[in-house]
Amino acid sequence: MPHAPVIVVSGLPRSGTSMVMQMIVAGGVQAVTDGQRGADADNPRGYFEFERVKQLRTDKAWLDDAAGKVVKVIHMLLPELPDDRAYRVVFLDRDLREVVQSQTTMLARSAKAGGQLPPERLLAIYQAQLATVHAWLASRPNFVVLVIRHADLLQAPLEQAQKVNAFLGGALDESAMAAVVDRSLYRNRA
Repeated sequence: MPHAPVIVVSGLPRSGTSMVMQMIVAGGVQAVTDGQRGADADNPRGYFEFERVKQLRTDKAWLDDAAGKVVKVIHMLLPELPDDRAYRVVFLDRDLREVVQSQTTMLARSAKAGGQLPPERLLAIYQAQLATVHAWLASRPNFVVLVIRHADLLQAPLEQAQKVNAFLGGALDESAMAAVVDRSLYRNRA
């Protein structure tokens, strides 16, 4: 296995993963991103995504250059990460009602089809997906996971930056990380 683990930020869509990517980058870690999905009204500071992540089932070659860097991987693609290396996963936990509300707002703003499922059904699907993903992560010895609550990030950004920094080895700039958190962008509340 490579010496440095791949740092992964994960969670449900609209759970705060872009904010944590920004924090870790501000702290001093290079991101694996391509800039293809730019900032918009839903993520005014950008998404910090890498399109090749969506092809993880068939394209894992890019992971060879990701050791010691941070990459965003949606929760359902985590099991596609190969077991031949170590991972440090910062997993975002956000109130599911807020996640559903934020997704509904984003789909409406972009005039995209979606959100056909009633919110209660979507909540149940997400609960089941999260249970499956967390059980899978717990069964993988090469995955070390830190769960960060979205609400805690907003309430105590420096404290959460300290937790993330400690989890990632203690060499990051915690003040710069905490400064990324902008409570004015917390627009979808349960």
